[in-house]
Amino acid sequence: MPGDGNGSFIDVEDYDLLALDATIEPYARVQDSRVTKENTKKWKRNIPVKPEQLKGHFMNNTGYILNEQGALNEAQRCLKCADAPCQKSCPTQLNVKHFIGSIANGNFYGAAKQIMSDNPCGLSCGMVCPVSELCAGSCNIYDNPINIGGLQAYAVEVLKRMNLPQIRDPSLPPIDQLPESFKTKIAMIGCGPASISAATFLARLGYHNITIFEKNSYAGGLSAMEIPQTRLPTEVIAFEVQQMLDLGVKVQYDTHFGKDVTIDSLKKEGYQCFFLGFGLPDPKLHPLFKGLNADMGFYTSKSFLPKVNETVKSLCHCKETDFPKLYGRVVILGAGDTAMDCATSAVRAGADRVYVVFRRGFSGIRAVPEEYEIVLHEKAEFMPNCTPKEVIVRDGKIAAIELYKTDVVNGKVVKDDDQFIRLKADFVISAFGSTVNEQSIIDASSGVKYTDWGTIDVNEEMATNAAGVFAGGDLSGNGMTVEAVNDGKTASWGMHKYIQTQLHSTPVPKEPQLPKYYTPIDKVDVSVEMCGMKFLNPFGLASAPPATTIAMIARGFDAGWGFAVTKTYGMDKDSVTNVSPRIVHASTGGIGRYGPHQGSFLNIELISEKSAAYWTRGIAELKQRYPKHIVIGSIMSAFIEEDWKTLAIATEKSGADAIELNLSCPHGMGEKGMGLACGQDPNLVRQICAWVKEVVKIPVFAKLTPNVTNIVTIARAAQEGNADGVTATNTVSGLMHLRPDGTPWPSVGVRKRTTYGGMSGNAIRPIALKAVSAIAKALPGFPILATGGIDNADSGLQFLHAGASVLQVSSAIQNQDFTLIDDYVNGLKALQFINSHSEFANWTGQSAPVEKLKRTPGEGLPRFGDYLRKRRELETRDIETNGPLIKKVVNNGMNGVVDLSKETMVPSINDVVGKSVKHITAWHELDPKAEEHVIAVMDPETCINCGKCYLTCADTGYQAISFDAESHIPTIHEDLCTGCTLCASVCPVQNCIEMVPRPERVGKYNPKRGVEFGDF
Repeated sequence: MPGDGNGSFIDVEDYDLLALDATIEPYARVQDSRVTKENTKKWKRNIPVKPEQLKGHFMNNTGYILNEQGALNEAQRCLKCADAPCQKSCPTQLNVKHFIGSIANGNFYGAAKQIMSDNPCGLSCGMVCPVSELCAGSCNIYDNPINIGGLQAYAVEVLKRMNLPQIRDPSLPPIDQLPESFKTKIAMIGCGPASISAATFLARLGYHNITIFEKNSYAGGLSAMEIPQTRLPTEVIAFEVQQMLDLGVKVQYDTHFGKDVTIDSLKKEGYQCFFLGFGLPDPKLHPLFKGLNADMGFYTSKSFLPKVNETVKSLCHCKETDFPKLYGRVVILGAGDTAMDCATSAVRAGADRVYVVFRRGFSGIRAVPEEYEIVLHEKAEFMPNCTPKEVIVRDGKIAAIELYKTDVVNGKVVKDDDQFIRLKADFVISAFGSTVNEQSIIDASSGVKYTDWGTIDVNEEMATNAAGVFAGGDLSGNGMTVEAVNDGKTASWGMHKYIQTQLHSTPVPKEPQLPKYYTPIDKVDVSVEMCGMKFLNPFGLASAPPATTIAMIARGFDAGWGFAVTKTYGMDKDSVTNVSPRIVHASTGGIGRYGPHQGSFLNIELISEKSAAYWTRGIAELKQRYPKHIVIGSIMSAFIEEDWKTLAIATEKSGADAIELNLSCPHGMGEKGMGLACGQDPNLVRQICAWVKEVVKIPVFAKLTPNVTNIVTIARAAQEGNADGVTATNTVSGLMHLRPDGTPWPSVGVRKRTTYGGMSGNAIRPIALKAVSAIAKALPGFPILATGGIDNADSGLQFLHAGASVLQVSSAIQNQDFTLIDDYVNGLKALQFINSHSEFANWTGQSAPVEKLKRTPGEGLPRFGDYLRKRRELETRDIETNGPLIKKVVNNGMNGVVDLSKETMVPSINDVVGKSVKHITAWHELDPKAEEHVIAVMDPETCINCGKCYLTCADTGYQAISFDAESHIPTIHEDLCTGCTLCASVCPVQNCIEMVPRPERVGKYNPKRGVEFGDF
């Protein structure tokens, strides 16, 4: 037997367990197509849904909502284009590339902050925006545009789960220090997206006497009343309303405009500025439907959708009997977005069949693809080129509807009196549009002029013909939610301008200056002190391409970078002229990886081509213009005392805050006895540092090369030479790429020659992290400037925890641009805040735990074939037993409400420097008694049945996972699991596989030795 030295070591494996392991087929596969058709049914995931399975099913049905992994993957596809057309196509002018860039960097708070700054209803719009008509419709990846709506929704959903209040910009004067004009009483009519937006921006400006008058007992307007729960859950609207209330805006419910208040009555109460945002409350009703009512089976969208949503969304204290209980055949009249919402709601309210009837052909459908594709998926019947002729009523109930056939002639719909059809119907829902026709509302508007369409004419500032009265949203003809939000945003500046200039004779800037979105996170201080220098934030430009010129450094400072290290300069006699090509993208990210998010770059660029005189004069100019920013001059020479001292003295005289000694350039300069040629010898490093410290008083840092056996030896030599600190590390020497024909890339000239260059970017991060932590552990308190793969706030924090005080960045900027700094800073603030509040104990940085739902019928069953059919059957039974199935979360991942009294407890950057060093030790000290092993556990509900865990365990691990041939559910065998963690590493689903302490029932880990010890 194997193990006693007499059996086979090859045939010992469990071949039942390995039955589905990957193999290479020796021959072409042959199978009858009829068999394949049957097999397809077994594995099919896109099984059409049956209408009866949708009754009472109010979970999300849009199909483009993302989880964290999906959001990260999608954001990585975005090119972050210059002058991005997606932004130009967003009504609220969201900086789309910026917030997607933040998502790609794992900074969900930063993304949400960017979104909410321009769009106070950012979560709603992420869920319901017709992005194919707006931002995504302009995406430069035109054949597969970015899922911008899904990304937007995910980022703000994470913000919602943080449960933080909105605050005013901390840099603005407090409310009690603002002029009297900011006490002006402002009234808004209707608490929908337009008013929420206008009120939010005005409150951010500092107005603190804003009241919204809402006719219902709940806020949200059309978003709450008419957009279904399946597209826009009630908690989303509640979140956005609460964010507005956080700023002091008041909402007065159950107050009808035209009945309880008018503009004139509000003026008597002292209100001086008004915003009308109550939408179009009345349906456009065909004369054919006069006399019909709900008891007979007739609804308009204005009577049907609110009845459904008020019950399902729990908007009011509605009785269950208020919910429309439909059955049989339901006819929807109209082809706009509202008609599609009626169709999806009708099937959930009980309809057996839904017919969408509209006057034009399919090309004339007004609904956006995001809407009507859902209706098609849910098996509604579309009947184009039809218009109502007569509704047939029998015994007081609708029995049928007759429809004329129509045609479109010269753009106009023409009915054909000779052609009509009769369609059996139990219910008819008219969705022919909305208007304002209630005279009491028109009269209450006090002179505001309405058009024949029931809308109000406004100017570019959303002002009406009546002084001090503004309007927006549906009422001004802008029907999209995002357009309504932008109307409120635009109106807020118009109202501010009116109040200040017309009522208080105070000038305002010509261009709008609306404050951005802030929470307590933004009050976190991320400044840091090192060697007597105070850095505004720990992020700076490395001595690399982003610091090629003084002007570029200035633009970096304007963007917000805290410091910069100049491109390295030397003596005139050591001037260089670079070759080209010289900076190329990596091959480390896989074959054919183009665009941003390169894992690394390789360069054969030398030091600056500009003179030392240029740099010293430029440093002086930088310090004069940016006195609060730190400027570090980078110098290089051969091992010549006079040259080092000359450069150092000139740099100090220029006004530089510190000097970096480039002892590490891995290519070219070493051939001249410079750079790496000096930096690999501790004796030379020690001496050069000593020379420079003899002649300057400002801090001096030696930039170290990773291309040595032990970087600590070099760092210690720098310390012994009286250097104030070190930079770790420069690029890693390497050969980037050899093409299939044997020529290298980059290749120079007709002879296609190359050389070993410097590799940078996050591919070298593990090397740089080791260097920083090793130096910090060996030389406690010795200042370190880190560089090498800092491509987001999270990786920046890793370097701080490893022992660095400030962080230099280059490759990430090469991937994008200088504006990355905004993402880095607010991302670091968020991480510092989260790490210091125990309420986020279940979070991993900004990664929220997966939500657990209260009701998950069919939990654990795969989502394909008969298993998916079974899931749907169980959902149907659950709905029959427990009522409508609505997303309700057991726990959102927070340990209670965030205690904001702990704001002052957020540690400084200096406090967290080196936080992780104590955890880094020798291997033999990790678990000397082998008592702390872990094993893998898998969540079958989140598993997508891909089997990646099985394959990696089979071919590179310990054969501890089996894979069911029928269900494709992997099973982790606890007794075989060694805790290697390969399975969790390749699993594509967040938190699907987790490593937990080895349970007692499994017993202590006992390695399989193969052959017992004793022979050697």
